[in-house]
Amino acid sequence: MTQSLRSNFEPGSTRWAIRRAQWRALGLSEEDMAKPKIAVVNSSSEISICFSHLDAVAARVKEAIREAGGLPFEVRTLAPSDFIHGAGRGGRFLLPSRDLMVNEIEVQVDGPQLDGMICLSSCDKTAPAHLMAAARLNVPTILVACGYQGCGKIAGKPVDIEDVFESAGELAEGHVTVAGIEEMCEVAVTTPGVCAGMGTANTMHVMAEALGMTLPGNSPIPARGPRLDAYARQAGARIVEMVREGLRPRQILTAGAFANAVRVGLALSGSINLLRHLQAVAEEGEVPVSVYDLVDRFGPAVPLLCAVKPNGPRRIEDLDEAGGTQAVMKRLEALLDRGQMTVTGRTVGEQLADFEFPPAARDILGTIEAPISPGPSIVVLKGSLAPVGSIMKLGIGGKMPNFRGAARVFESQEDALDALSRRELKPGMAVVLRGLGARGGPGVASASWFVAAVNGAGLGDGMAVLTDGQLSGLNRGYTVGQVLPEAADGGPLALVQDGDEIVIDINERRLDLLVSESELAHRSVERARLPAPTPVHGRSGWLSQYRDMVQPLERGGVLRPRD
Repeated sequence: MTQSLRSNFEPGSTRWAIRRAQWRALGLSEEDMAKPKIAVVNSSSEISICFSHLDAVAARVKEAIREAGGLPFEVRTLAPSDFIHGAGRGGRFLLPSRDLMVNEIEVQVDGPQLDGMICLSSCDKTAPAHLMAAARLNVPTILVACGYQGCGKIAGKPVDIEDVFESAGELAEGHVTVAGIEEMCEVAVTTPGVCAGMGTANTMHVMAEALGMTLPGNSPIPARGPRLDAYARQAGARIVEMVREGLRPRQILTAGAFANAVRVGLALSGSINLLRHLQAVAEEGEVPVSVYDLVDRFGPAVPLLCAVKPNGPRRIEDLDEAGGTQAVMKRLEALLDRGQMTVTGRTVGEQLADFEFPPAARDILGTIEAPISPGPSIVVLKGSLAPVGSIMKLGIGGKMPNFRGAARVFESQEDALDALSRRELKPGMAVVLRGLGARGGPGVASASWFVAAVNGAGLGDGMAVLTDGQLSGLNRGYTVGQVLPEAADGGPLALVQDGDEIVIDINERRLDLLVSESELAHRSVERARLPAPTPVHGRSGWLSQYRDMVQPLERGGVLRPRD
């Protein structure tokens, strides 16, 4: 008897007939057309090393799907790389590319009424887009985290993309030459895969596993080798079983799953971008949870268990050798909701019961009782400058608990970089980059190159940087990101002037602007009298559409009609 699948249309209907003609022309058999039909969502691209290996991964997934009795259809989507696609328009395409992918996947999977999907996740925006699409479509889904890149050495010292990222600031300070940067570029990336640090890509791979949306043990792993091949094949076999079982993402992506993921993110001091991305997944899945509140609530109770660059001296290979995400979850087991379901059809607790620590875990991973550093590793700061909130990554600790400095305000990353190159920015300043948020950018314009240059110049621990713009997961230093409401939505950040005093109090979780309410009210009135600014980058194209629909980042920056 033919399995009841949404992809099996009623014989004699129009949609059955026209699709049958198309698929018979593709060489599909009668038997094929009755099978579970699985989308293999592939963002393969020749423009970025992050995605250059995905065709080979897709081939293994498709082979396994066929062997399991399914019918794979490989579909292609946008393949955004921060370091490649961030070159144009000040990085404004980066966050909007996430939501463009979500809509692409909806068209590619829901349009043909396919029965399930495997998503090949690589660079920063693909994993959150895949999770968002899974939550929205609610068809059986597995993510395959497609691994981290290798890096080389110069004079016996490891060199990776983070070192290249910060090289502009080092060049300005005379710490490196153009020839030295060229030498780093030759060895920084030696294999496909994502940046070799606890940046946004590796963070979101870990988050996908912590949520239960990958097979256990899938993150982090090298982007080349037998382990990724094995996970690809296992995922291909498992997705066919999931379709037959009817196991769907919204059975997995529950409030408890988000709580588990936040705890794991805190234990690794993941990229601050995990907050906006997890919140976006929750919004798409209609899960009533505030990721920001979870970070605030769990932060003090969850210590740092492994300090991977840029948080500390460890490398992503060390976390891998110690057992990866499963090892971190095992260390946190007493704090986790172990009853949460995963794509395996087993609960978190059942999976962790089978986990055994590799020998390296003893030296690499801390424990709750003896952590690498006490929590919190990420804090949400609120106050008169951030009434909704802002985010600061503490990592291994050691940051000044209090900061008070005079503001220096910039309306673009480029202007801030110019001031840095002129040596106008000094320790003790509070550098504000504003008007770069989701709506104001539009598209969350980059502030990350400036922050990287600041750290390269050796100013990262003595000068505060505050922004409503885009930060990289590889950024470090005394940096406050995602200041909300953003300037374009009328947040106090829009009213800051050069010389205003800004206070950061980490212990009290405060971010305050020391300007009287009456003065701020006066500035607000004066600002309202100014003519409306000309929309950045015009009134047409993807960015203008994004600007008109994007929601605030505390709602994940998802796209909805604005009131």
